Amino acid sequence: MTGALVVTLVLAVLVIVIISKTAVVVPQQTAFVVERLGKYQNTLGAGFHILLPFIDVIRYRHSLKETAIDIPEQVCITRDNVQVHVDGLLYLQVLNPERASYGVADYLFAITQLCQTALRSEVGKIELDRTFEERSRINIEVVNELDKASEPWGVKVLRYEIKNITPPKDVLAAMEKQMRAEREKRAVILASEGERDAAINVAEGQKQQVIKASEAKKQQQINEAEGAASAILAIATATAAGIHQVAEAIQIPGGFEAVQLRVAEQYINRFGELAKASNTMILPASVSDVGSMIALAMNVITQKAPPRSPLESPADLTRSS
Repeated sequence: MTGALVVTLVLAVLVIVIISKTAVVVPQQTAFVVERLGKYQNTLGAGFHILLPFIDVIRYRHSLKETAIDIPEQVCITRDNVQVHVDGLLYLQVLNPERASYGVADYLFAITQLCQTALRSEVGKIELDRTFEERSRINIEVVNELDKASEPWGVKVLRYEIKNITPPKDVLAAMEKQMRAEREKRAVILASEGERDAAINVAEGQKQQVIKASEAKKQQQINEAEGAASAILAIATATAAGIHQVAEAIQIPGGFEAVQLRVAEQYINRFGELAKASNTMILPASVSDVGSMIALAMNVITQKAPPRSPLESPADLTRSS
C-alpha cells in the first residue's frame, strides 16, 4: 500500500465523518438538543438539519411521545396503621426538551421518586377499607402533585393508575371473614323480613276472613229479621182479613146464629179436650147450662165489637184494634 492510497483513505474517512457531523435527520415526534461549544444552541425538530461539524454537538435526544413508566411496588401505611403494597403506572410526556435537559439531571428518576412519595402520602390519609373504593381520587391527587413539581422540568404528567393494592395475608383473611359475616347478616335479615311479611299477610287474610264472616252473619240476621217481619205482617194481614170476613158474615141475615153455633161447637170441643188432658177438673157452676154460656159469650162479642161501616177494610180493623 503506497502513501498516496493511505492519504486517500484517510481523507475519505474524514469526509464521511464531517458529513455525519454536519447533516442530521430528526425523526418524527423526536427532539434533539444542540450545544455549541458546550452552550445550549437550539432544539431540532423533525426533519433535515445542517450543523457546524465539531462545533455543534447533539447533547440530548428526547421522545415527544406519551411514555408509560412502571412505578415499583412499595409499602404504604394506611390511616389505621395497616401496611399495604401498592404499585402503579405513570403516563407522562416531554413538552419542553430544553427544560427536560437542563432543569433536572434525570427527570424519569425524579418523577418516579416523587410519585412514590405522593402515593404514600395519599394512602396514609385514608383507612384500609376505603383504599379500594378511593382509587380514582388517589390517582387524581397524585397527578396533581406531580404536575406541579414537573412543570419546571418541561414534563407533563398526564395520569397515574394504581395497578394493585395488596394487604398482608392476615388482613386479607380478616377481610374475608368480615365479608362472609356481612353476607350471612344480610341473609338473616332477608329471611326475617320474609317471615315478617308472611306473618303480616296471614294476619291480614285472617282479618279479612273475620270481617267477611261478620258481614255475612250480619246480612243473614238482617235477612232473617226481614223474613220474620214479613211473616208476622203476612199473618197479621191474614188474621185481619179473616176477622174482616167474620165480621161481614155476622152482618148478613143468619150470620149471628151461625156465630152462636160456632161458639157452641168450640165450647163443647174445648170442654172435651179438657176432660181428656187431666183426670181432675174445676168445673163452673153453670156447666150444664150450655145456652147460658153461649149467651154470655155472644154478649161479650156484642159489647166488644164497635159499630163500623160496611166499607171498612181488614187493615182498618187492624189499626182500630
